[in-house]
Amino acid sequence: MRTLLVHRLGRVEYEDGLALMRLAGDAVRAELPPATDHLFLLEHPPVVTLGRSAGRAHVTYHGPGQIVGYPVVDLNDRPDVRRYVAALEEAMIRTCADYGIEAGRHEEHRGAWVGRKKIGAVGVHLARWVTSHGFAFNVRTDLSHFQVIVPCGIADPRLGVTSLEAELRERGRAVPELSEVEERLAVHVVDALGRARADAPPELRTVSVVPVADHGRVLLLRRTAARGGFWQPVTGRLEPGESPAQAARRELQEETGAEVEVVPLGYRHAFALDPAVLGRTGGPVRICDETAFAARLPSGFSARISDEHEEHVLLAPEEAVARLRYAGLRKAVRLATATTTGRSSRP
Repeated sequence: MRTLLVHRLGRVEYEDGLALMRLAGDAVRAELPPATDHLFLLEHPPVVTLGRSAGRAHVTYHGPGQIVGYPVVDLNDRPDVRRYVAALEEAMIRTCADYGIEAGRHEEHRGAWVGRKKIGAVGVHLARWVTSHGFAFNVRTDLSHFQVIVPCGIADPRLGVTSLEAELRERGRAVPELSEVEERLAVHVVDALGRARADAPPELRTVSVVPVADHGRVLLLRRTAARGGFWQPVTGRLEPGESPAQAARRELQEETGAEVEVVPLGYRHAFALDPAVLGRTGGPVRICDETAFAARLPSGFSARISDEHEEHVLLAPEEAVARLRYAGLRKAVRLATATTTGRSSRP
């Protein structure tokens, strides 16, 4: 029996989620580790996506309060697409049943349905019988966001969208926390796919610090060639016993020489480390859980970079964003410049 590693990641930027699935697919094909698949359970910021072969009317919405599941599974032992899709639908149907909501399938449209309302969507991709993408289950989702699209191309006015929250409130019942529903989905996906479960917390806990200088310019550092040669703000791992804030202040001082307060941005996200950025190929999936901070540099500050980096530069925020590899770091830059200059940030 193959093992299904369950990763509960919290917030993941959509672009970083695509990279996550790509890296996991490579690991599954390379059998690193052997006989192991992945289930990533996460939450995206508000985003509307268009399928590879879909027309403009066929779009999907992801957003807060919705649990997105990305199973990256080798189906070579069971090469049956219909069976796989039905398994994902079944996991969502069983999750509804856990809360006393009767859900089922629609005769024309994929997903999990409560009467004429879709509560969970399914959309999968296969490459050499290894899956990506998966399902999206509405728990506490803002249903008004679906009004700006035609969900999955379903234009029938008799059909709609619902959430676990909406169904439970209609019945006068309490709404569970997102984490509780996530666990129920994990249990049912593992069972429906016939895998042995193992849980995989993020391997690394890291921080990022966006240093903001005069006129809102952002300080970026370029790593040495041996460390990948790419641009980043201040980043680093938590040492044993450190809080994220303590790690952020220490890393800022070590990498730039600045000894100033760090400001939490209320932003935490997860992403997969890409071996290619360090000049490596392949390997097991390594997940980072990163907490973001900002720091206001004193006027006229001159950085003293560590031996981890070979160059530094001050850039306008959007110029800095253009140099960064990870979507989560780009989000942190926008939040940091908004926090330190008083401007609003784009989502």
